Amino acid sequence: MPVQVGEISWQQTPAAVLLSLPLRGVCARDADVFCTESYLKVNFPPFLFEAFLYAPIDDANSKAKIGNDMILFTLYKKEPIMWETLCVSGVDKEMMRTIREKSILQAQERAKETTEAAAAAKREDQRYALSVMMKIEEEERKKIEDMKENERRKATKELEVWKKCQREAEEQKRIQRKEKCQQKQAKEEREKAKPKSFTRSSASSHRPPQGRNSENIFSEDDSIPAPRSVGSIKISFTPRVFPTALRESQVAEEEEWLCKQAEARRAMNTDIPEFCDLKEEEKNPDWLKEKGNKLFATENYLAAVNAYNLAIRLSNKIPLLYLNRAACHLKLKNLHKAIEDSSKALELLTPPVADNANARMKAHIRRGTAFCQLELYVEGLQDYEAALKIDPSNTVVQNDAEKIRDIIQGTELKSS
Repeated sequence: MPVQVGEISWQQTPAAVLLSLPLRGVCARDADVFCTESYLKVNFPPFLFEAFLYAPIDDANSKAKIGNDMILFTLYKKEPIMWETLCVSGVDKEMMRTIREKSILQAQERAKETTEAAAAAKREDQRYALSVMMKIEEEERKKIEDMKENERRKATKELEVWKKCQREAEEQKRIQRKEKCQQKQAKEEREKAKPKSFTRSSASSHRPPQGRNSENIFSEDDSIPAPRSVGSIKISFTPRVFPTALRESQVAEEEEWLCKQAEARRAMNTDIPEFCDLKEEEKNPDWLKEKGNKLFATENYLAAVNAYNLAIRLSNKIPLLYLNRAACHLKLKNLHKAIEDSSKALELLTPPVADNANARMKAHIRRGTAFCQLELYVEGLQDYEAALKIDPSNTVVQNDAEKIRDIIQGTELKSS
């Protein structure tokens, strides 16, 4: 049963009432204050105070200050008169109940009006924001249209200038052709006007005298040599692997390079279309997987990657090959390749059943580890949470996921 607070003190002026209500251990978080124009209630368990005020007050502007184990009310009167008492006298239980219900209804109506006013203001703000956005979009659209129109006019103007230049060039060429034709016709007319009684003898009789500066190269006694006999020339080329000429290359260095390339192709398993140079056991993906596992156990991660590469070339549908190669890439800090191999293993480990649950969990953990080493902690946490869905009782994964959450929270706090 609540304890009624009776020790109160109040003072008044023609405009306001100052009410002091002592409450032990009161704080703003736990105190429930309800005030209307004729009713005041303070609920601070186990204490309860209520007052049926002598005259109406302006509850919208009235104030309450909580601190130092008391609540200090400043109640502004609606009418500037002096009250005889703080509470109205002669109030029975029925009237109290009526006043309480009326006060609650008034508070509900006011809250409803406030909510509706806030909703109306929000709708008005949204309409205003929408109109502003439409205006901005309209201005932007008009700006773009103006830019397009300016570009179109500029292109049209440039096209007209180009066409004018082309016409001028064509006109210039036509004039030049016309002039050439006229010159050719004039030359032909001059040739026709010359006398045609010119013979060899007269030409020889009018031949200039031979001297040191007028020597005749071909005389009548000169004879033209006979043409050469027909023959064929055979050319033999040196067989070359490289397209360069033999004089421009070094055979020894090139042969050594070819041998190294062949060894590299055999080591990286990129030259095995027919698997002609492999042993019988090397053609078995399971044998290669075991070989890679042994190399991984001896920390020879590069050789293990080569073994898994060859096994994948032989059979690319075994998810454990990609899963084990992802572990090697993690050791070698090839983080992006580890993510790719883990994702490929998860693609092959479908549908998710109980038999492949352990492999799926390892794939999520390895991909999450690679993400975290790349400082992509959110993506890494997603993979760890996926692994926990597969095995919720794994304490190691739980601890690692918690550490990642702490890192993410610390990063957010630093950024904020």
